[in-house]
Amino acid sequence: MVCFRLSPVPGSGLVVLCLILVGRAFQIQGFESVSESCMLLCLQKLFFFFRIMQLAYWFSEEEKVEEGAISSYALELNLTNSKNATCLYAKWRMNFTIGYETTSKSNKTVTISDLGNATYNGSICGDDQNGPKIEVQFGSVFSWTVNFTKEKSTYLIESISFSYDTNDSTTFPDAKKKGILTVHEPVAFRIPLNDIFRCNSMLTAEKKDVIQHYWDVHVQAFVQNGTVSTKEFLCDKDKTSTTVVPVTPTTLPSPTTTPAQKEKPEIGSYSVNNTNGTCLLATMGLQLNMTQDKVVTVINIKPNTTHFTGSCHSQTALLRLNGSNIKYLDFVFAVKNENRFYLKEVNVSMYLVNGSVFSIANNNLSYWDAPLGSSYMCNKEQTVSVSGAFQINTFYLRVQPFNVIEGKYSTAQECSLDDDTILIPIIVGAGLSGLIIVIVIAYLIGRRKSYAGYQTL
Repeated sequence: MVCFRLSPVPGSGLVVLCLILVGRAFQIQGFESVSESCMLLCLQKLFFFFRIMQLAYWFSEEEKVEEGAISSYALELNLTNSKNATCLYAKWRMNFTIGYETTSKSNKTVTISDLGNATYNGSICGDDQNGPKIEVQFGSVFSWTVNFTKEKSTYLIESISFSYDTNDSTTFPDAKKKGILTVHEPVAFRIPLNDIFRCNSMLTAEKKDVIQHYWDVHVQAFVQNGTVSTKEFLCDKDKTSTTVVPVTPTTLPSPTTTPAQKEKPEIGSYSVNNTNGTCLLATMGLQLNMTQDKVVTVINIKPNTTHFTGSCHSQTALLRLNGSNIKYLDFVFAVKNENRFYLKEVNVSMYLVNGSVFSIANNNLSYWDAPLGSSYMCNKEQTVSVSGAFQINTFYLRVQPFNVIEGKYSTAQECSLDDDTILIPIIVGAGLSGLIIVIVIAYLIGRRKSYAGYQTL
């Protein structure tokens, strides 16, 4: 039996079946004529052509997987006492957005989401005089502190402090106010002793010019007998919601209320400037889709009532939009492999019709990938899945967050949705499959007729 193994590619299943059937027929009947040999040769050539198409498909898929493989980073601290027993455990994700005034009296924002260089100097288990404390440093520019206190049967996450140094001209270019600035946020989360506090949902602390986002939080102070508890004490948001904010799902939740079909949003043009001129360009129509309490809300961004700011650095760039009901909508871009850029992060906080505040953040995205020195373009509707509760539909998108020259877009790399060349292997595969079916049917009919002259009299 002739058997060829083909991995999944458009039309491959049918080709595998046909090749096996023909091979089996040849094995049973034998090669009794030149036409049969020619038929096998034809099938072999068809298989060779199909194999080339398959390899091309593999390479394209491998490239897509490689470009989408962006790792996630979670902060984690397992603090031990003098007996090498765990006394404090914490694991969480977070980012910060900081606004500041420049010497030219304009406002800029900086989003800090790459926290891979964290150190934990100063973190302590606590004693009779001082409670446990988490101290985290991100280089020499940022530091973050959490203080805990203990009561009879509970412990408290008492307060959170965040400090940043605007003397760092790389992070805060042209900052008017220089020095180390600190924001202090009382928390007072009360947790039963020997319970671990868990909050997968988004927690937001906003004070002065600093917005702090936390999610996937697991923390236990005053760990008993060196063993982290498995009994969880949930935050209020996790008690009423099962949505895990930073995870990008493949499907949307099934809402009980579906909004009416919305018209396409208007196309807006946005830009960010620095001392060298325009450093970021974006043109797009934006449609926001939010799910809260199984009710879907769809909002089209109106460019004529939307304000925009941002900042540009060598490795990151930020575009921030805000309006009457949008506190902020941040698009954070990053450089990878020193030669490509992509959309790494989206943060949003906005007011809903019922007066509640809807906040979501995800710093583990991988969209709008293109080479540095070019722009990314996608004219067709594209969806950015920030979380299960928030998606952004873009229309006629074009963006260039780095290496803008003379305020104009560079050559665009088009998205796969705009590229119709994927139809070619599908059409060829379907055509080959049909051709092989015809050959097999003709062969079987011919074999049946050849036996008609040898019937018993």
